Amino acid sequence: MTDVAEDAAFAGEPLVVVEGLRKVYRTGPKEVVALRDVSFAAYPGQLIAIRGRSGSGKTTLLNQIGGLDRPDAGRVLVDGRVVTDLPEAGLLELRRDVIGFIFQSFGLIPVLSAAENVGVPMRLTRTPVAEREQRIRMLLAMVGLEKHVNQRPYELSGGQQQRVAVARALANRPRLLIADEPTGQLDSGTGRQIMELIRAVVRSEGVTALVATHDPNLISLADTVLELHDGTLTTTSATPAPAPA
Repeated sequence: MTDVAEDAAFAGEPLVVVEGLRKVYRTGPKEVVALRDVSFAAYPGQLIAIRGRSGSGKTTLLNQIGGLDRPDAGRVLVDGRVVTDLPEAGLLELRRDVIGFIFQSFGLIPVLSAAENVGVPMRLTRTPVAEREQRIRMLLAMVGLEKHVNQRPYELSGGQQQRVAVARALANRPRLLIADEPTGQLDSGTGRQIMELIRAVVRSEGVTALVATHDPNLISLADTVLELHDGTLTTTSATPAPAPA
């Protein structure tokens, strides 16, 4: 078993443990190794940026951690559960109750308002109506969209749509946020605002966040930076946590 990299700045038990992940994609006789013996740990309240060029394995790694795909070797633990051993029902429960996802394409439902989009995960968990409505209002206020609750995605800017997506990801109080290139469709200024919002959520909610990005302007906002090169974790660096506001 490969040793798991640890960040001395964060104490306690890690929320995410990745051990010796290997993933190979096969197209006919050709093999593409997407992940090569990747190992690291992520702790509560830690924002980790995963950087690397397109094709370096960032999305593949996040998919293994989020239970959207399974590795060929190695294992992933999230909140004490061995994700790589869970049956489909267990994966659905994990993704519903423990993990919040933020995607580059926002992933909002076009016919629903901002408030209705944020409420979808809570409907799946049958959250009581009064509690659901209160949390929707709180989350949209948190991301600065309290005046846009009734607008549909096409009536919002790209940055506003991604803020709705962040609020939706937080709906069921996840312990882990997984964000795959969340600023990829945004201009640099708006992208930085979204990354700062994710960092603020990590601080205020105490969640762990894994953010894949190739934008060097956003790297400085992370506590820890992991770099992937052709599926190999080549560097692990810690950046100082910003002083509280």
